[in-house]
Amino acid sequence: MTAPETGRGIGAGERAAEITTTFVGLPRDSFRILHVSTGNVCRSPITERLTRHAVQERLGVLGGGLIVESAGTWGHEGAPMEANAETVLTDFGADPAGFTGRELLDEHVIRADLVLTATRDHRAQVISMGHSAGLRTFTLKEFTRLVNAIDPATLPPLEDGVVTRARALVRAAAALRGWLLAPTVEADEVYDPYGAPLTFFRSIGDEIHQALDPVVTALTGVPARA
Repeated sequence: MTAPETGRGIGAGERAAEITTTFVGLPRDSFRILHVSTGNVCRSPITERLTRHAVQERLGVLGGGLIVESAGTWGHEGAPMEANAETVLTDFGADPAGFTGRELLDEHVIRADLVLTATRDHRAQVISMGHSAGLRTFTLKEFTRLVNAIDPATLPPLEDGVVTRARALVRAAAALRGWLLAPTVEADEVYDPYGAPLTFFRSIGDEIHQALDPVVTALTGVPARA
């Protein structure tokens, strides 16, 4: 799958201003994580559903104001996720049911408190949409690297709520970004398995699962079950 040179879903100035006005007054008792890839049928659906599954395993429910969703910079609006992606999710015990693809729009970025992208190109496209997205947009693997460097004791306790803890985590990661660079250009990339055999989908699923584990631990304050 080849993306166009510029991200879709980038609205004109008047439309962006209208959306900003609509969402600026949203209640701050929620925290939205937006996963972004190209078509929103492979990587970002896997990441979205694995995040939900992991949070539910740690906390018993997906709640506390935490909302997890996804979209694609060249999204297949209304399309189901790829069958191999569904298989990968099933392998991990996550639920692929009911998913439909979305094209990334301004309102998705505006509402998101944390945007995690599959690649650096996706990150650049999200940031180019504006909406002060730079400090809350990371590649998934970049965010994992930064989270691993944060002392959990410096984050608010879970008793203060997942939303409060999540906001503090994003601020701490953004502050570290310039200090902890990727060892290689490829280190922050999750490659596209679109059209690949199931074995490659499973390897990408493993990469995403491993990258998500410390992130969900930091968000919830609860480590994965042994």
